[in-house]
Amino acid sequence: MNQRSLSRWLKAVILGIGICGIVFYGGVLPAAGLNIAAYEQGAFDYCFWPWLIFLWCSGIPCYGVLVLCWKIAGNIGRDRSFTVENARAFRMIAYLAAGDGLFFFVGNIVLLFLNCSHPGIFLGSQLVVFAGVAVSIAAAGLSHLVRKAASLQDENELTI
Repeated sequence: MNQRSLSRWLKAVILGIGICGIVFYGGVLPAAGLNIAAYEQGAFDYCFWPWLIFLWCSGIPCYGVLVLCWKIAGNIGRDRSFTVENARAFRMIAYLAAGDGLFFFVGNIVLLFLNCSHPGIFLGSQLVVFAGVAVSIAAAGLSHLVRKAASLQDENELTI
């Protein structure tokens, strides 16, 4: 598989993830929230909008990550895989994932104290926080490796 083909596949996957996110955040979450509110016969009506807005806000950094991944895929297609620009993009992905994990953790605590959540939901949502931390650590590691590879590549280009 050559660089351009890999780039096209990566961009197709990124587009697919973006479309799935739009369907999830725009359709599945509101429908599930309305379904829960209807099932509980109005007991949780006051929780619908705070949770929906909270979840929509937690999705914003995910689309920032997709934009950065698109740029990295474009650089791969131009045979510029190991560049400082890609290392910076991975670093920004790490920051976005860590920030989103922190936002999700704090938001869950706030919703729990506002009596809009349940301790079981709080504990279950810690899986999302863990996933954000894991993505952050992986992206930081990739940033470090890409930066090292870029410096090695620059050194090799200067050697005769």
